[in-house]
Amino acid sequence: MFARVLVMLNHGPRARAPRCVTGLCVRSALLGGLFFLAADPPELAGAEATKPTRPRTKTKPVTPLRPTPTGAAKPPAPTEAASPTMTNVARAPVAPGPPASRTASAPAVPVVTKVAAAYANLDYQPREKAEYPGNPRREVRGLYVTLHTAGSSRALEAILEVADQTAINALVIDVKDDTGLLLHRSAAGARYNPKAVADAPVRDLAAYVERLRKRGVYTIARIVTFKDPIYAAAHPERAIIVRATGKLFRSQDKLAWGSPYDPEYRAYNLAVAREAAQAGFNEVQFDYIRFPEVADDSLVDYRNPGRQAKAQAVQSFLLEARRLLTPLNVYVSADVFGLVCAARDDMRIGQYWEAVSSAVDYISPMAYPSHYAPGSYGLAVPDLHPYDLMSRATRDALARNKNIATPARVRPWIQGFTARWLPKYRPYGVPEIRAQIQALSDQGIRSYLVWNPGNRYRDQMAAFR
Repeated sequence: MFARVLVMLNHGPRARAPRCVTGLCVRSALLGGLFFLAADPPELAGAEATKPTRPRTKTKPVTPLRPTPTGAAKPPAPTEAASPTMTNVARAPVAPGPPASRTASAPAVPVVTKVAAAYANLDYQPREKAEYPGNPRREVRGLYVTLHTAGSSRALEAILEVADQTAINALVIDVKDDTGLLLHRSAAGARYNPKAVADAPVRDLAAYVERLRKRGVYTIARIVTFKDPIYAAAHPERAIIVRATGKLFRSQDKLAWGSPYDPEYRAYNLAVAREAAQAGFNEVQFDYIRFPEVADDSLVDYRNPGRQAKAQAVQSFLLEARRLLTPLNVYVSADVFGLVCAARDDMRIGQYWEAVSSAVDYISPMAYPSHYAPGSYGLAVPDLHPYDLMSRATRDALARNKNIATPARVRPWIQGFTARWLPKYRPYGVPEIRAQIQALSDQGIRSYLVWNPGNRYRDQMAAFR
């Protein structure tokens, strides 16, 4: 099965090149299979008021992913409990204090954990998945907002108008984006990474969140965690580098990465998360909470003197974030690749489903149909089947959650863009978005987040009603 491995070089399959740094082969399915995890696909066009940002990583197969195993075919019980329609649910700014009382408690029985032996040493202990006073859990229906849109009053108002006229009740706002820039004039940024705040558009983050609170918006602070070209350039001695040259490692989008092992860099991200929580955000979401895709780990230096496993580095960061943010009554969430729902390992990026789900309140698989290889789940062109792909990926996610005692609630990202880079694709508009939402509803999930990097949602409004 592993005798021949293909990688994508110059848009075509060739024999594996040992000097190729970007790219990754992984075992991916519950039933096995070998997939190539390519670097980020071409950028999606942004709206006039929006700087373009990256779509999520897609895959190229060597062996197609087969249908879900028989044991996971029956949809698990719903993970989302019903909650009232949200009005003015965002919180006022808070100061640090003792842990608040919670309405949910961890089970008192010993945990029965079903995980792969290679990941058995991670932390799966039952932990409270709190519902905080003044910040109740909600059925979140959210839209992604880039840092550029978030910093423009006019562009942000256009998105708020979409929310006012639809069932949308949440915004996922770039507080720290993929380029390393910060939304606000952050004290943490000034201390750890001054260039990140040089042109920050928001002076008072608490006042900014208060404006959204008055509009009834549940606010999610998106923090791009380990991809950060500004920090890497300022601290090359701490960042991931290519061993042969000593230069910064860059993913295919030409952006450099900080090291997930670097205590200083981890402290920086946690400090930004704390600022977002203190400003009144309901939730902090960690994206790029992973290692970069690398064809051969021996080619790069991750700055890992303690020889810690990747999955352990990712989980320990999330647990540290949880300890920091719980006293502030703020939920913690994490984004993971869609294939993580089915992967039997951490895909060499540190994302092992059970380890992440155990650590956070919400887990958001990026199960975009466009990012699955031909043949995945028996679908010749997954992008043409938004309902089927979302249904099957979510079914896998819910099945994985049964392996641990206190999993996160599953709240997927759905595809709100057209994948024009594919040889064969489907324009994604109202019917396609509705199909994905229906697939989630049929699995008992009534929360979702919509990824549209151009922030063009007005033409999609009918899907959110």
